[in-house]
Amino acid sequence: MRPSFLSLLLAVVLAALGAPVMAQDDSAVPAATIDIASPKAGDAAPATGIPADAAPTEATPAAAVPVIDKADTTWMLICCALVLFMTLPGLALFYGGLVRPKNVLSVFMACFGSAALISVLWVAYGYSVAFDTTGMVGGTVNLNSFVGGFANAFLSGVSRDSVGLPYLIPSYVFVMFQLTFAIITPALIVGAFAERMKFSAMMIFTAVWFTLVYLPICHMTWAGPGGLFWDWGVVDLAGGTVVHINAGIAGLVAAIVIGKRKGYPQTPMKPHNLVMSAIGAAMLWVGWFGFNAGSVGAVNGQTGSAFLVTHLAAAAATFAWMIAEWIKHGKPSLLGAISGAVAGLVAITPASGVAGPMGALLLGAISGFACFFGATTLKKVCGYDDSLDAFGVHGVGGIVGALLTAVVAAPFFQGVPQGVDAATYSVGTQLVTQFKGVAVTVIWTGVMTFVILKVLDLVMGLRVTADDENRGLDLAEHGEEAYNNIG
Repeated sequence: MRPSFLSLLLAVVLAALGAPVMAQDDSAVPAATIDIASPKAGDAAPATGIPADAAPTEATPAAAVPVIDKADTTWMLICCALVLFMTLPGLALFYGGLVRPKNVLSVFMACFGSAALISVLWVAYGYSVAFDTTGMVGGTVNLNSFVGGFANAFLSGVSRDSVGLPYLIPSYVFVMFQLTFAIITPALIVGAFAERMKFSAMMIFTAVWFTLVYLPICHMTWAGPGGLFWDWGVVDLAGGTVVHINAGIAGLVAAIVIGKRKGYPQTPMKPHNLVMSAIGAAMLWVGWFGFNAGSVGAVNGQTGSAFLVTHLAAAAATFAWMIAEWIKHGKPSLLGAISGAVAGLVAITPASGVAGPMGALLLGAISGFACFFGATTLKKVCGYDDSLDAFGVHGVGGIVGALLTAVVAAPFFQGVPQGVDAATYSVGTQLVTQFKGVAVTVIWTGVMTFVILKVLDLVMGLRVTADDENRGLDLAEHGEEAYNNIG
């Protein structure tokens, strides 16, 4: 007999929490934080011009105790709410409208359930594994280049009066902001296997995938000097690799391993409520300003630039997808427009800290056409059932955006290269660096996702029964209906 969902989930959580508890050192204080509850008299004020795209690094000397910046903190609190708003309810509405009416609640439950689960795991050990810098040495590759430790498990050493440098915001705000990214990433994967995966299997998969896939990629990218991608010089301000390529590749693997929906592609499976999806897409568009501009970590010129280019890329991609549909089908659709908007938002995510307005328009237009191809032609030719185009939009858009970040960072496109002088910036050199980051993410995510799904399928099964799929996951998995007047 296969173990129950609750016993499996409990086992996963206990196993994950056990190691941090045993390894935790009460005397350990995270290198990224410094207590500012009682600043010494005469302490110097912090320097301005903090690198906006840097992750927390070594604490400053005691003589320069930082003071929390109220404007930065206010902005980051708003961004925390905006990015959470992207998942709840933005993504839930966007995905919910795209499925059939008998499965809409299952999508909402997947978003709410995973958000709750990831929030608990994040403070228990996720934040520490992602951002603990113990053992990291810039320019040196070791175990801690790939994954963090447990010095900050259960937020040990992080307090309401500490600040995560170089950001002049409370550490708790930084913890919360990064949590919202961890929440939305596995929720995006739901779009690939919607309408056929068991809720119990989805929850176990989310916990294991978060631990073995999301956290290492996050650490390599954002933990600071000594992180693999960081030392390579991969540019990813807000999650092109960490969120979108990660989720897109995982979604593609899940769609293939779990298999097609019953009747696909012969049976039409049209969106049941495009108004709902359009509202969700609009929420995503607005929330994405917190996603990208919030990743600057401060209120400055780069924040305004990230805000502007985010909007321009979404607009250009929307227009590009409309043109593609107009050419291929003779008329543009609302579904196409909202899909294009998300494609542009995905693509600009890694480049939002370095791209200028003209680069954003270029990147948005290219991503609109590329994701249209990925969500239509590529899916049809390859024959997989990516239900809501998680790979077609987030995977393809994420890869396009990550690679073309090297191009749009060039001064020719009004870009501002990261870490090098504009006069000596080389698009080719940065393109190679971006490709390395993409390749590692694709390989690690693809292999680990495949292994996780295969083990779970062997242990507890991934799919609902054929009868339950016919009834709909709302009734079969949750015992309720979104629309009681629909048979």
